[in-house]
Amino acid sequence: MSADHRESNNTGAIMLTRAPASEMGPEAILEDFVRYFSRTLGRRAIHKASPFVYEALVYAVRDRLMDRWIQSTVAVERSYQRRVHYLSLEFLMGRLLKNALLNLDVEDKSEAALQNFGVDLASVFESEHDAGLGNGGLGRLAACFLDSCATLSLPVIGYGIRYEYGMFRQRIDDGHQIEEPDPWLRAGFPWEIERYELAQTVTFGGRKEVYADEHGNEQTRWVDTRPVLAVPFDVPIPGYRNGIVNTLRLWSAKATDEFNLHEFNAGSYTQAVAAKNDAENITMVLYPNDASESGKGLRLRQQYFLASASLQDSLRQWTERHGDHFEHFAAKNCYQLNDTHPAIAVPELMRLLVDEHGLDWDDAWVITRRVMAYTNHTLLPEALECWSVEMMSQMLPRIMEIVYEINAGFLAEVEQCWPGDLERVGRMSLIQEGDHPVVRMAYLAIVGSFSVNGVAELHSRLLREGLFRDFAELWPEKFNNKTNGVTQRRWLAACNPALSGLVTDRIGDAWVTDLERLRELEPLADDADFQQRWRTAKLAGKRRLAALVESRTGIALHADMLFDVQVKRIHEYKRQLLNCLHAIHLYDRIKRGEAADSPPRAIIVGGKAAPGYFMAKNIIKFINETARVINADPDTEGRLRLVFVPDYNVSTMEVICPAADLSAQISTAGKEASGTGNMKFMMNGAVTIGTFDGANIEIREAVGDENFFLFGLTVEEIEVLRQSYDPEGIIRGDPGLLRVMERLEHGDFNCVEAGIMEAILHAIKNPHDPWMTAADFRSFVDTQRRAELAYLDLPRWTRMSILNTAASGRFSTDRTMRDYNREIWQLDPVEL
Repeated sequence: MSADHRESNNTGAIMLTRAPASEMGPEAILEDFVRYFSRTLGRRAIHKASPFVYEALVYAVRDRLMDRWIQSTVAVERSYQRRVHYLSLEFLMGRLLKNALLNLDVEDKSEAALQNFGVDLASVFESEHDAGLGNGGLGRLAACFLDSCATLSLPVIGYGIRYEYGMFRQRIDDGHQIEEPDPWLRAGFPWEIERYELAQTVTFGGRKEVYADEHGNEQTRWVDTRPVLAVPFDVPIPGYRNGIVNTLRLWSAKATDEFNLHEFNAGSYTQAVAAKNDAENITMVLYPNDASESGKGLRLRQQYFLASASLQDSLRQWTERHGDHFEHFAAKNCYQLNDTHPAIAVPELMRLLVDEHGLDWDDAWVITRRVMAYTNHTLLPEALECWSVEMMSQMLPRIMEIVYEINAGFLAEVEQCWPGDLERVGRMSLIQEGDHPVVRMAYLAIVGSFSVNGVAELHSRLLREGLFRDFAELWPEKFNNKTNGVTQRRWLAACNPALSGLVTDRIGDAWVTDLERLRELEPLADDADFQQRWRTAKLAGKRRLAALVESRTGIALHADMLFDVQVKRIHEYKRQLLNCLHAIHLYDRIKRGEAADSPPRAIIVGGKAAPGYFMAKNIIKFINETARVINADPDTEGRLRLVFVPDYNVSTMEVICPAADLSAQISTAGKEASGTGNMKFMMNGAVTIGTFDGANIEIREAVGDENFFLFGLTVEEIEVLRQSYDPEGIIRGDPGLLRVMERLEHGDFNCVEAGIMEAILHAIKNPHDPWMTAADFRSFVDTQRRAELAYLDLPRWTRMSILNTAASGRFSTDRTMRDYNREIWQLDPVEL
């Protein structure tokens, strides 16, 4: 091991750094593994069933990251370069070990080390618990962003919350979703480093107090508050074989006083620990059910906790070097707000600059609007959070006062641009007036930011032309698009070794950091030998998924079936309902003897519904009841299977996406901001069947219309149809849909629980159905039929599969991060 070096930073502190560890071979890894297993963990027998093998290996790997981690941090501090603070309420990291081994280039060496004890590395991967600190695409996108930033050597630190319980575990009981807590930290999290010395204090409640400073100037402070301690836990984020390790800093809430000793001694044990419990509830559960006021209050506390702790941490780093001199702060810092959740960072930064660091209002506002950048991830109005003025005034009185002041200044700008247009002023106000006034958090994020971006071309256009039109007219220069992506290192190189190995064998491995190189596969799309090898690789993925499905559900799938996959969060706009109607249509055709020329098909659905989302949970029940009938019918044996895969998460997706033949991206046009599952499937050779929505549009542009199955109404057609939408008329005019509806109404799929289909039937027949399920049914069914015929032509389908992978280059988060950096962040890469 190389010797330690001492060096000073400009604060006078002595820092220890080391040159990167040179001992990356299997012998060195084995030595460290044994040392951690025996001396740190105190265990004796090493065998493949031991849960401590994983932990000891992580410590050995973390050692090799630690040197790089320290050097990366020192390089940023030395260079005094601009950096980005990425604030996100979700980071859906999944498992970290395999990705770390890949990026360090020590997977084979680690496997060789473990073979000394007869331990299979694959079994060690399976023993790692998913870090499920996210709900779906938003959190997984944030995780992919961090991977790409490290790989591109960009100085970006992620800030999130260390939830005690992550995304709930989903169990299916008699077709119903049952939520169970996910105690992912129960066995510890060996990747993290607790940094208690960097804890910040976040305050709630209290009141405003005006006082005169030493110069006689009027100042404001927040007093009589209820403080909570925010303790950071750092997780290393390694770049791909470049020596860079960035940081994900997760905040955990702790009470400032563990308990009231006086209350305890008096026998009031519950009251003695009340403050501790109240504080720690903030980071207890990811996304508490906000159907109640207490749930809403907890979500607001989480958002403010994240924003305040993260901003204080970044200001701490600044003032350690510069004191309270902020002239160059905006030139050296940027805060990227991942969706509306961290929007409260805008008034919180104002509070910190004005109240804590003594800046006057105008200077602080200039800085704030130069450092904040906002990414919007949704077109659904209900997802654009609004918090009641009453709740904010009680919980965050100083913040509410600052919001009022920001709003007054902003509305003066609006009045200056559109004199006398009171209607526009009311539309754009940060405060929506009424009997119960609320703060529009998305508007707050826009007003306080220098950049506002959507996440796909269509989404960004609809933001400018619809949801945020008034703001785009006021500040057209703020609005831009940054189409999402996924990291190919996890979503092809790591999760699909059969296919990625074939790709590397034919075109080399440069695609791992330059995904556009996959275009070199295009000339091979018609090569018969390559097509055969491609099918063999896909078959390996399908067999692996079939084994997983059988282990979780007991349903056997044949690998030669058309694997038709839709896995994502359960939501009405994503239209799992439409997918299930198609399954019933196929079943009806089989029963009528009309499906002799159809290939055998497995329709695979997975996803979780929010605990308080009644209709989404009803859809899960509907899918499972439909599957029960279809799968039990002898007529469907070997021809049709419908499967709901329980407890869908990142690790499950790593098995599913290599296996998919057909990727169902069937949201109502104009409702999906982007999607990232569509990109993962495409990258792994699945062909998309999708609407003209989100990133589907750009996927179709990249791969060509002939390699994409487009169906459904466009945004413009939906707006026209909405004026006279008659789903019952559509049902009567479509014999196939009519038969499906008759089966539902006759109770073919709810023999056990009468009435469970009522909400489903009402949703389909509702003339105000915003998701237009009945309207798109016929187009979906006909396009699915085209997909069947294409699948029967094996060379044609294989060609389409190869070309989808070849065209997936633009959907790497490496490209996305370059776009962010070029047009928003303007960072220089870290130089070690």
